[in-house]
Amino acid sequence: MLPSSANPDGAAMSYAAAGVDVDAGERAVDALRPYAEKANRPEVLGGIGGFAGLFALRSGRYTDPVLAASTDGVGTKLAVAQAVDKHDTIGLDLVAMVVDDLVVCGAEPLFLQDYIAVGRLVPEQIAMIVKGIAEGCQQAGCALLGGETAEHPGLMEDGGYDLSATGVGIVEADKVLRPERVRSGDVLVAMGASGLHSNGYSLARKVLLEIARMPLGGHVEEFGHTLGEELLVPTRIYAKDCLALAAETSVRTFSHITGGGLARNLERVLPQGMEAVVERGTWTPAPVFKLIASLGRVERAEMEKTFNMGVGMVAVLPADDVDRALAVLTARHVPAWVLGQVRRAESPGDGGPGSRVRLEGDHPRF
Repeated sequence: MLPSSANPDGAAMSYAAAGVDVDAGERAVDALRPYAEKANRPEVLGGIGGFAGLFALRSGRYTDPVLAASTDGVGTKLAVAQAVDKHDTIGLDLVAMVVDDLVVCGAEPLFLQDYIAVGRLVPEQIAMIVKGIAEGCQQAGCALLGGETAEHPGLMEDGGYDLSATGVGIVEADKVLRPERVRSGDVLVAMGASGLHSNGYSLARKVLLEIARMPLGGHVEEFGHTLGEELLVPTRIYAKDCLALAAETSVRTFSHITGGGLARNLERVLPQGMEAVVERGTWTPAPVFKLIASLGRVERAEMEKTFNMGVGMVAVLPADDVDRALAVLTARHVPAWVLGQVRRAESPGDGGPGSRVRLEGDHPRF
């Protein structure tokens, strides 16, 4: 037999009383609209608020188009943003993680759709998150085609949120960059990272916040600003830089250096029978990496497996295109240098992840 009333107060229940505020959702859409509308392209049909985003692929512009898609999130960097109550840059990280995977194969990012899950919907917070996403889309040259914000009371705490996004890009079939293009003698050109980017934050937070007990608001002399500011430096968006290289050089492919570090991500773009040699002596990782390694007594192998160590993207190029590539990147204000080279594998390796990428030498002043 059902109880006569499950509500001890006897009051009528509502969705809002259960923790979901539909009106707040509408206010959030109104608040984010000015930012989202700035991340646009001529191919976008309609505006914010429809059930689906529409994007017209103009006939005649492409001969044999291939669509590329990528989905990603930001990881536990979100915990830092939430701890310091700063939400206007985390969207840049989200866009970077998606579009910089797309350009690895030479695809131009066309549009992105985001998903934001929150414990309690605060319109002003959502607007700041979307502001960053929209700015990232503008930097990447893609449209913010739409998205979804979901309120999850009881599942997520108030003030907590998680982000993910899917991006779609396009490339002509005969211009797809892939490992099969890579040749022995090709040169690795590194593009500098802006910081930790969006990987390794579980280890970074464990060392800096739990073991060393460093306050997020504390000034760190090596950084010239607070720890929280350092940890929230947005991930560099390389999309337009990579597309410029693809237009100006005979680049073979790119490698986006994310989780797994240089070795594991570089290996993903090497054909069988080839290995890459990376010279540590060509760059000095930023102070944040040294701080994590020293305070946490983290071994070099673990650091290089977890973090980008200062290299966010790598271009694989024919040797005679290197000078041109460096000139293009310098003109675009991207720090770049020759990182190493590709050669025929001297041995099959141990078969472990990253075993066909050899990191040699030592970093100066690290």
